[in-house]
Amino acid sequence: MSESSICQARATVMIYDDGSKKWLPAGTGPQAFSRVQIFHNPSNNAFRIVGRKMQTDQQVVINCPIVKGLKYNQATPNFHQWRDSRQVWGLNFGSKEDAALFANGMAHALDVINSMADAGYATLPRPVSNGPSPEELEQQRRLEQQRLEQQERERQERERQERERQAAAAHVPPAPPMPPGGLAAALAGAKLRKVSKVSIRCCN
Repeated sequence: MSESSICQARATVMIYDDGSKKWLPAGTGPQAFSRVQIFHNPSNNAFRIVGRKMQTDQQVVINCPIVKGLKYNQATPNFHQWRDSRQVWGLNFGSKEDAALFANGMAHALDVINSMADAGYATLPRPVSNGPSPEELEQQRRLEQQRLEQQERERQERERQERERQAAAAHVPPAPPMPPGGLAAALAGAKLRKVSKVSIRCCN
């Protein structure tokens, strides 16, 4: 059986550099959001974290197995970290919802792995009661995806309205012309009044 994704979130993948004591973006090129997923392989109940940049090249920035004893630390609501055999990984999530969704997936994977190890065999684990089921995770993932798509649509609509507003300000319409015949009528009236006064004087 092939692997299936049990959850996904939008996050910037970071690696802690012991030399400089700083967090650095994983992969090459500029820092960018990645789609980070937890994959489950049903044949051996293995889990791994895979992250691909959301840019066109879809560069893989993380491919990390989830192993027994892994300590997943939610340092802040939006930043989570853990250590594998080689380095310390960090995920800077796009939103608290993304972070919570991914943390639930990690908790589920670790529960499964730890329960397998406790039982002493590598077949199907005992039912896990304190974590969401794959079906629940999938439902959460779909809801999260819909929410992200809605946010993107709203952002595009706001940008479109802003562009239209700026375009309207850039092209100020010219002043409207005077009403047709307004000035001519006023001048004609003035001439008529003068003529009438002169004619009255003549008659007297």
